[in-house]
Amino acid sequence: MKSLIVYYSYTGNTQKVAEALKGILSKKGEVDIFALEPEDESDSFFMQCVRAFRKKRASLKAMPPDVSGYDLICLGNPVWAFAPVPAMNTYIDSLKDLTGKEALCFITYGSGTGADRCLDTMDAELKKKGASKVGNFKVQQGEVKDKDLVEKKIRDKMPENMYNTG
Repeated sequence: MKSLIVYYSYTGNTQKVAEALKGILSKKGEVDIFALEPEDESDSFFMQCVRAFRKKRASLKAMPPDVSGYDLICLGNPVWAFAPVPAMNTYIDSLKDLTGKEALCFITYGSGTGADRCLDTMDAELKKKGASKVGNFKVQQGEVKDKDLVEKKIRDKMPENMYNTG
């Protein structure tokens, strides 16, 4: 199995979760990981949230590799104003036909307000592009440092054949 993890991390929390996911998936095959970097990100967190709420897109410094050679596409970002971040909106827009691909969405969040709505938005967009749904999971910012808990959340939402190395 070949997997691609594409994520955006503002404070480092989503990056930690992406790296934990990579550790689990690497036991089953090749894993590439790519961090989205917007060119036009505001210095104001409030303005970033406004952009996310309005479903804005971001200009990206570089695009992740073409997904055609991957079996599993994993997308992760923090929740901003009930929504995916602008960089993730841009990336999801760029994806073409995902027929035959499995998808896994993950988010990190603070209060929990809007977490499910953000995941639902990401899931719906990937399904429109033909991806079959593997699952999704969320990690609260206070849980990120507990690697065992993060790995349990990942494993609980993934089919056993994707992480079982036995």
